[in-house]
Amino acid sequence: MYYRVKQAAPQNGTQSSRSHMWPFVAALLLIAGGAWLALALQAGSMGLMPVTMGVAIPSFVVMWTLMVAAMMVPSITPLASRYLRIIESPRTFGLLGFTAGYLGVWTTTGVLAFALAWLAGRIAATSPLAATVTAAAIFAIGGIYQFTPLKDRCLARCRVPVALLLRYASWRGSLRHLRVGVHHGASCLGCCWSLMVLMLAFGVMNIAAMLLLAAVVALEKVWTHGVLLSRLVGVACCALAVAVLWMPGLAPGLILPANGMHMPSP
Repeated sequence: MYYRVKQAAPQNGTQSSRSHMWPFVAALLLIAGGAWLALALQAGSMGLMPVTMGVAIPSFVVMWTLMVAAMMVPSITPLASRYLRIIESPRTFGLLGFTAGYLGVWTTTGVLAFALAWLAGRIAATSPLAATVTAAAIFAIGGIYQFTPLKDRCLARCRVPVALLLRYASWRGSLRHLRVGVHHGASCLGCCWSLMVLMLAFGVMNIAAMLLLAAVVALEKVWTHGVLLSRLVGVACCALAVAVLWMPGLAPGLILPANGMHMPSP
């Protein structure tokens, strides 16, 4: 199939092209920074909130989208900037379409996340034992997924994006940039959904947990030893699945009742 990509430029031309990307990189980082600020303000007013208690689905989806923007957008900035360098249409339009498509995928999953959080909360509310077992199951699922072939395939796409960029360069149409964002959002969803589900155990407004998981997401994609890190995170999650049975406080998102006091240990 024939498609056009920008030809290699001289050294000074390449440097100029990269310098033109800084405003777009800054825009993505500004989106992430704004999301972090909004989450910090919300966390300050709401405290460590167990699952969905007292939150309607629209508010939860908004919080989920902010959480995704804060945690995921920095990790996609390298690929997004490379994509913008190869397109011929206005880059501002490309950035808007790409970001809208990417966040749109994750916003849609917010409805499913609400349903899972609601179910986990209902089960956890029945007894302290049910809360700790639910937390253990969440940690175990998150840990086991780190070792699956699907995780490896999705992570490989994000870590070595050359094939993706060549594929995206061949796409045409008015919704091209939106399609690229949706496609890459689906790949990231395959990489990171199990890490995001851990927030149900840690607490949906747990800023410290968000920062830790955001670092894991970014390092998995850009670090040379990202695959090894993925395995170590899987081991850590499986260890948490066992430890939480004796230390329920490891899952404050399920162990804390609405009044903010710890449930008694089983």
